[in-house]
Amino acid sequence: MKRVYLDNAATTNCSNEVLNEMLPVFNAVYGNSNSLHTFGREASAIVDRARDRVANAIGAKSNEIYFTSSGTEANNWAIKGVARANRAKGNHIIVSKIEHDSVLESCKVLEQEGFEVTYLKVDQNGLVSLADLMHNIRKDTILISIMAVNNEVGTIQNIKAIAKTAHENGIVFHTDAVSAIGSVKIDVEDMEIDVMSMSAHKIYGPKGCGALYIKNGVECSNLIDGGTQERGRRGGTLNVPAIAGFGKAIEIAMRDIIVNQQKIKTIRDYFVRQISQRIQYIRVNGHPYQKVQGIINIGFEMVDAESLLMMLDLEGIEVSTGSACTSGVAQKSHVLTAMGIPEEYVKGAIRFSFGKNISKEDIDYTIDKLVEIVGKLRAISPVTKTGRAK
Repeated sequence: MKRVYLDNAATTNCSNEVLNEMLPVFNAVYGNSNSLHTFGREASAIVDRARDRVANAIGAKSNEIYFTSSGTEANNWAIKGVARANRAKGNHIIVSKIEHDSVLESCKVLEQEGFEVTYLKVDQNGLVSLADLMHNIRKDTILISIMAVNNEVGTIQNIKAIAKTAHENGIVFHTDAVSAIGSVKIDVEDMEIDVMSMSAHKIYGPKGCGALYIKNGVECSNLIDGGTQERGRRGGTLNVPAIAGFGKAIEIAMRDIIVNQQKIKTIRDYFVRQISQRIQYIRVNGHPYQKVQGIINIGFEMVDAESLLMMLDLEGIEVSTGSACTSGVAQKSHVLTAMGIPEEYVKGAIRFSFGKNISKEDIDYTIDKLVEIVGKLRAISPVTKTGRAK
């Protein structure tokens, strides 16, 4: 059976270039990077090289990069760390309603600690209104966190303008860039970003490794204590093989970003055009043009998304109903709900996320199966709406 992987927004495969960078670190250069002997210094040099690569990719200084276990940990550290470190200055935080759960859940924890959180609305394209943001800024606002790219619909936020607004009011700005790295170019200095979360496994790197950029001078409390690793900011023995892989992956991502994105755009446009011509009553969710190339969220009216996902899986086609971090949870997408997408399209929403290795043959196979399966599901749908289904 043919297999087509269209869930790259959830995770990507580890590329051969990255794997080759990692393999020697498992059994040849296997020292603890915090040890003072030769084995430790060799491992530490590998970490330093990876740190330089991450810093160079985003226009940061090497001493502003801290490795974590994931993008989720990086988000937790950023939100909780900045808020707690700056509590003497205020207790108000602003985030959007479409943030990743690691940001939203961190905010809930802080609310229990006495912080106040404003959750900004977004428009039907998934964009935060700059005017709405400015309206909600208070004298005691200490942190604004808006994701660079939404992981479900691909909308790109106006990060530079939002960051500038934050700084004009003396507020620290954080962005979750996990879904942005490798898809859009990011320069933390030019974009005035203070704190930024990243992850390796979205860019053909290994799982279990993320990073947090913290601009020098920004106050951010530790999230994990109990060790002197990461210059005393994060306790725990470093995952040197994964860190080496992350460094290589982000270097490759920046090297190939133009070629990869052009290829993915061509495939994506063809896919959307064909689906729009061959399947009625669909809605493409997200901004029509201010979006990354690799993520397309389509709502199929009169179709249950879970049923569609499972039937596609039986044909070897792997897609998602939303964030992989919330899969298996029987609830509507908080992103699509916040965007005000009509209920009938939320229930039938599928995310197709394309990788750099996708082929037109894969897409043609997917389109044919999608047309067939949507037709079957609509034929047995209990929904009756203006004669669209029995």
